Amino acid sequence: MTIEDLRDKGLIILECISGSKAYGLDTPSSDLDIKGVFILPKEAYYGLTYTPQVNNETNDIVFYEFGRFMELLSLNNPNILELLNTPESAIIYKHPFLNEINSELILSKLCNNTFGKFALSQIKKAKGLKKKIVNPVAKERKSVLSFCFVNYDQGAIPLLKYLEIKGWQQEHCGLVNIPHMKDVYGLYYSAQLGFSGVLRGKESNDICLSSIPKGTKQEALMYFNRNGYSTYCKEYREYWDWVDKRNDDRYENTKSHGKNYDSKNMMHVFRLLEMAIEIGNEKKVNVKRPNRDFLLDIKAGKFEYEELLKMAGLKQTEMESAFESSSLPDNPDLELINELTYRLRDKFYNHRE
Repeated sequence: MTIEDLRDKGLIILECISGSKAYGLDTPSSDLDIKGVFILPKEAYYGLTYTPQVNNETNDIVFYEFGRFMELLSLNNPNILELLNTPESAIIYKHPFLNEINSELILSKLCNNTFGKFALSQIKKAKGLKKKIVNPVAKERKSVLSFCFVNYDQGAIPLLKYLEIKGWQQEHCGLVNIPHMKDVYGLYYSAQLGFSGVLRGKESNDICLSSIPKGTKQEALMYFNRNGYSTYCKEYREYWDWVDKRNDDRYENTKSHGKNYDSKNMMHVFRLLEMAIEIGNEKKVNVKRPNRDFLLDIKAGKFEYEELLKMAGLKQTEMESAFESSSLPDNPDLELINELTYRLRDKFYNHRE
């Protein structure tokens, strides 16, 4: 099922502009994001083809099936609570029966956890980008050889340096296990004995052992930093996956302000924490933010990362205090939400028949 199918069959019951334009934080370069809700035809819902979500390839248009939407509401999911409480100015279409869903009947102290975790995830994303910017990974991938070391002159030197000193080629090296010494190998060398080399090929992810004739002189001991190589491979893959998928405009914005953290993610940290505080104190979800200038200053990189972390910590404490003294229930009323889900779906199907 596609978004076009939803439109053609009249299955959309809520369609809203979301993201920065709904928050009142949009700038001329902001993308247009759309979120909404649809109801499957009765035969699809009761059959074997339930579809919980439909989105386009770039995920900037996302529609949730009504049952999935209500399920996420029952979990006090921040994105879905925002969708339900989208400002009138950002609503493209809303089926009248959705007015029966009152977010005040759904909000609970669970928001302390869901909004808090969401905010924490944004901090981690911002920190992750900071690490990637400050510590870029070279495009040319290191081989296993770069993580091998040989004992030399009462110390140890990289294997590649050792081979350079000796004038040897890794293809003529032979390695054997040393009992009781993890990742340590006996190193042999011969251009005539047909050893397998340290590696079978440049792309190999492990060292290679050889059969060594008895009486052959051992030249040195070699240590393979296997854990170090594994960590490097993981960081290399994550970094270049990120480069391939990153939003270049957002990345250039991060580079331009010179603070080396994802300022957009940090902006959302404060947006989420402040929304959670309002839920705890006022029992309502305010999607459009009243402090646009402050939040856009964060996005523009006008604060140091450590300063923002300190401010976020204070906001988190304020959030926890707000929920501690709040009269909100500990959890949403699942029985009420379940009854509402059934009744509204039934109403929609009856209306179409």
